[in-house]
Amino acid sequence: MTTAATAAAAEATAPAGALASEATASEATEPRPVALVTGASRGIGRAAAIELAANGWDVAGWYRSNDDESAATAREVEARGGRYLGTRLDVGDEDAVRAAMREVRTGFDGPLRAVVVAAGITSDGFAGSMSADKFRRVIETNLVGAFFICRDALRAMRKTGGAIVLLSSTSGISGQPGQANYSASKGGINAMTQALAKEGAAAGIRVNAVAPGFTDTDMYRAMDSATRQSLVQRIPLGRVGEPEEVARAIRFLATDESSYITGQILAIDGGITA
Repeated sequence: MTTAATAAAAEATAPAGALASEATASEATEPRPVALVTGASRGIGRAAAIELAANGWDVAGWYRSNDDESAATAREVEARGGRYLGTRLDVGDEDAVRAAMREVRTGFDGPLRAVVVAAGITSDGFAGSMSADKFRRVIETNLVGAFFICRDALRAMRKTGGAIVLLSSTSGISGQPGQANYSASKGGINAMTQALAKEGAAAGIRVNAVAPGFTDTDMYRAMDSATRQSLVQRIPLGRVGEPEEVARAIRFLATDESSYITGQILAIDGGITA
């Protein structure tokens, strides 16, 4: 029988290389943490999925419609050593969100430790001529859908702790003309972030949001060149942001690097809200 003293003596006399090899083997078999990223097929969501994969995470990516774009995200994640589980769904569908969250919890070896809520839409127009359906559709996707995801994420991580990072916007800090629906949805995200941060703290779940300004995504590229030029002139740093710049902030808030930060709305806007 090996006593504790004998085991300790053996460890003390073992070659340093052997101990190092055992530690390396243990680390190699430890499962990667899992991040759920919604809106993962394009833009900031895709950049966040890639950034997390490059830093040791497996990724569950939810997307609304484009299978080819999701497959492209999967290739980028896998090229960085991560596993990718893509799921097509409408985040405004409560039952679909609940079912997909169950798949995330059972589809990986590692624990769910971060949720990035980046799915969102715009449908711009001046309020005087905006239909109720147009207003409601943006709120349902951007705010109600985000609530469904966060509610199920809080339940999923209540025993392990973790982080939720929501995608807000500078339009949620200062409402923009022609975006009453979008501004309202992102203002709601900001308030919900702070409320959920207080609710999740006891379970070790931090909740923060990033609020990008003008960023080089499909939404920005869809504008005509004159509009883009006029927007750039309003930015103190003199350029629009890149999705990767926002993704790095998301990764910071999703990991223990920001372990004492919760309930914050981080503007990433080149100084436009300064």
